[in-house]
Amino acid sequence: MPSTLYDVPVTRITGETTSLSDYRGKVLLVVNVASQCGLTPQYDALEKLYTRFKDSGLVVLGFPANDFGSQEPGTNEEIQTFCRSNFGVNFPMFSKIAVTGPGIHPLYKSLIEAKPKATGDGRAAMRENLNGFLGKKHNSTTNPEPGILWNFEKFLVDRNGNVVARFSPEVTPDDPAVISAIESALAK
Repeated sequence: MPSTLYDVPVTRITGETTSLSDYRGKVLLVVNVASQCGLTPQYDALEKLYTRFKDSGLVVLGFPANDFGSQEPGTNEEIQTFCRSNFGVNFPMFSKIAVTGPGIHPLYKSLIEAKPKATGDGRAAMRENLNGFLGKKHNSTTNPEPGILWNFEKFLVDRNGNVVARFSPEVTPDDPAVISAIESALAK
């Protein structure tokens, strides 16, 4: 297990191996994303957030995952093309990973261990709705906490590499709670 989040090896969506040490000293918003999800329009809000705060030190990091309802079936190249052409995504994107299950990527294992509970007012209702959807379509249910609930769960990491907040998927990137947490992390 890596000693810090910065030590976790990751692969850019274009195929280069790197680590989060490239972002040391920045505030990070790490998001598991998907192109065919009802929450996919959050890409637009994520890009606006990145544009608004990048000069202050925020970096949004997108990690595509196909773990929920097979809503990210594309190749890395297809995902990158989709994000750029549909949402103008310029924030860093990474290769598709697993954010749940036995093949969970070490980054997500570390994020979940650091912040096992997500905040969000509609979390219980979203879990109930997702369980109904999954029961009908896939004969399954959502992950129990502390596992990732669905696509577009957000982890906020401060400039020192500490996970300081976790937001449930239904909490949009432009939600006042997310903005406030980002502004607070950037101010430190």
